Amino acid sequence: MKLKHKHMSSSRIILLGFLLVIAIGTLLLMLPISTQDREGASFIDALFTATSSVCVTGLVVQNTATYWSYFGQAVVIILIQIGGMGVVTLAVAIAMFAGRKIGLMQRSTMQEAISAPKVSGIVRLTSFIIKGVFIIEFIGALVMYPVFARDIGPLKGIWYAVFHSVSAFCNAGFDIMGTEVEYSSLTMYASNAVINITIMALIVIGGIGFLTWDDIKTHGIHIRKYRMQSKVIFTVTGALIVIPAVFFFFYEFSRPEWGDLGIGERLLRSFFQSVTPRTAGFNTVDLTVLSEPSQVLTILLMLIGGSPGSTAGGMKTTTIAVLIMTAIAVFRRNDDAQLYGRRIAGEAVYQAAAIFLMYIVLCLTGGIIISCVEGIPVMTAFFETASAVGTVGLSLGATPNMGVISHLILISLMIFGRVGGLTLIFAAWNVNKHGLSKLPQEKITVG
Repeated sequence: MKLKHKHMSSSRIILLGFLLVIAIGTLLLMLPISTQDREGASFIDALFTATSSVCVTGLVVQNTATYWSYFGQAVVIILIQIGGMGVVTLAVAIAMFAGRKIGLMQRSTMQEAISAPKVSGIVRLTSFIIKGVFIIEFIGALVMYPVFARDIGPLKGIWYAVFHSVSAFCNAGFDIMGTEVEYSSLTMYASNAVINITIMALIVIGGIGFLTWDDIKTHGIHIRKYRMQSKVIFTVTGALIVIPAVFFFFYEFSRPEWGDLGIGERLLRSFFQSVTPRTAGFNTVDLTVLSEPSQVLTILLMLIGGSPGSTAGGMKTTTIAVLIMTAIAVFRRNDDAQLYGRRIAGEAVYQAAAIFLMYIVLCLTGGIIISCVEGIPVMTAFFETASAVGTVGLSLGATPNMGVISHLILISLMIFGRVGGLTLIFAAWNVNKHGLSKLPQEKITVG
């Protein structure tokens, strides 16, 4: 009798990898050396911070600059780096540098982790990703260093430049600026073009996805040779930056509340406010001063997030593109949705619809529960839950004052948003495809 060896699915490996890193991070942040008062963080504060770091979210319950020691901040930035690159990517990279052979199971898991189309070439792609990550983060830190060195000092400026470069590239949104004003983020640099442009560039580069990097490296400016996915990512990313920026410029920052802003400052704030909800979480303006239309637009941008196989979370740009093109196909009475001269697979349409439904339901359900438990306005609660499930980190200031139940809800949403809804579902259930037989079909009226 032959024994069947059951291998753990890629989805479960990815989920367990994230949970393991969160657990280790929680224990490290509970150490006395991790906090400035040398008493260590409480379990819930450490768990929340570790989850927010690994899931590259940026929501915080304690002021990162004043609560955590240098050791605690180092733990946070290491967790951000691991979460941004991906637990599986880092594990494969360590195995490669150690000279170990990368088996088919590891290649398959890596393929799912970065949303690669095929297993072949995955080791080469991993090497390219690792090198690219550190080169881009180094350049980002190098560009920002003169500004921080001037304002904070040469030695401390190094730490600030590195911390914020890694946090921005990984779309985490953690900052260590709140020494004078708590949770101030980058508001003191709202008019500094170097910091604004560098942070925005890092966010976008990290959020377009590693496969898009590969297309750029392989084909350069010959965009026609890019994968359809890369073309979609560029199109949707561009639209989601420009269109909201136009709205913020002509509506939000033309309101009397922002009357003292010049044209250049309005442009910087408009584009930054358009880019940062794409799961980054930095802010250069007081979000509580934003009008309700601007807050709603920010919530939508947070839910959409970045692109597949990137450092960003959210529903993903490709999900929105598939849903929009499917709707257009229905309006035109076409059988299939199309993008750039290619049919979109039916499986992608089903998955996009399922992901969209999961994000909306979780955001609304979590927001309603938090609003009831905390007694805060439902718009504020929705903002916090959208920020959590989109792994963004923007906040209207409610998260630090919430109770344990609400923090646990946000923790769950952050894990869901970073690991991915379908990955969690596939990890929880062993889904076996049925045979060739199908149930009888019957029409149902919708719409």
